Amino acid sequence: MSWQTRIDAAISARKQAAAFRVRQPNRGGSARFLTQGDLRYLNFSGNDYLGLSQDAAVIAAWQQGAQKYGVGSGGSGHVTGYSDAHAEFEEQLAAWQGYPRALLFISGFAANQAILAALMQSEDRVLADKLSHASLLEAAAHAPSQLRRFHHNQPDSLQGLLEKPVTGETLVVTEGVFSMDGDAAPLADLHRLSQAHGSWLMVDDAHGVGVTGEQGRGSCWQQGVRPELLVVTFGKAFGCSGAAVLCDDATADYLLQFARHLIYSTAMPAAQVCALQASLARIQQDDGLRDKLAANIARFRAGAAGLPYRLTGSQTAIQPVIVGENQPALDLAARLRERGLWVSAIRPPTVPPGSARLRITLTAAHRPEDIDFLLESLHGCSH
Repeated sequence: MSWQTRIDAAISARKQAAAFRVRQPNRGGSARFLTQGDLRYLNFSGNDYLGLSQDAAVIAAWQQGAQKYGVGSGGSGHVTGYSDAHAEFEEQLAAWQGYPRALLFISGFAANQAILAALMQSEDRVLADKLSHASLLEAAAHAPSQLRRFHHNQPDSLQGLLEKPVTGETLVVTEGVFSMDGDAAPLADLHRLSQAHGSWLMVDDAHGVGVTGEQGRGSCWQQGVRPELLVVTFGKAFGCSGAAVLCDDATADYLLQFARHLIYSTAMPAAQVCALQASLARIQQDDGLRDKLAANIARFRAGAAGLPYRLTGSQTAIQPVIVGENQPALDLAARLRERGLWVSAIRPPTVPPGSARLRITLTAAHRPEDIDFLLESLHGCSH
């Protein structure tokens, strides 16, 4: 089979399954509204849970940082890209989360890949929740270690895998809040099991940090758990991009020596770090944003109870409306768009077959009337 034949066949299969992905340029994709062409839509698809991407103080901090440092870092953090702003922010993150060290990465995907690539060896194993993010499962699959997956959010399933012998080390991997179902992991049980078997726990809390726990410290803090490796990302509640790995001193030093994603990538711009510092200050000090988000979540769930679709038990900003097959999910998203609502249809392979859904995300920037209009439209489009 030639390259072109292979490519054409793969594209054709995606189109026939109504699973072909298309990017659509817009203006203001992280705001309460986004604009595409001449049309404006209420945005219920972004991950800017606290609305901080549009926050005046965060924007000003980025601008001031650009004036001081320029718009690029100029190289890897091991060469010239590590500034005093980077060092200060890492210290702030570590203190906030109660860890000795924090290391900044250019993205959450890179952070997850870097950890598993650097830590895992052939005699080791990764035990990952079956619904872990693609960056975690892909990294585990490519690592020289063995990968086994336990049933989603089921500690008994993990225990069965932990009881099987292994010659090397075991890393248990999960998320704090799962990006497609919006449910929270039973971190306390997973941590207890991993400790009982001499294993490490790694938690990717991309969708929990900033919106749960005291001062927005996230899922682990909320459940009284301190995993050996905590990944926090800045593309959701922080309203920016990038990520950090929280760990002890020895692990941080090890990653600085062996994490290729860290060593060979251009560091995030210092101006961006300045914006992240401003975001962190808002997250730590403004419980009002989390209160607004919680009120919007409660309002949506109360009004969605009568929909003829399956809802999950999510109490988070991620509120999936599970339609089932691909084309009906696409059709429902299209009908909502006709009413001025931007809601994305998520299909396999991102979610399991037969569980295509609208992934509705709520933010602190949404107003009560926005939620009501969304609910009215969902009920109207479902008949």
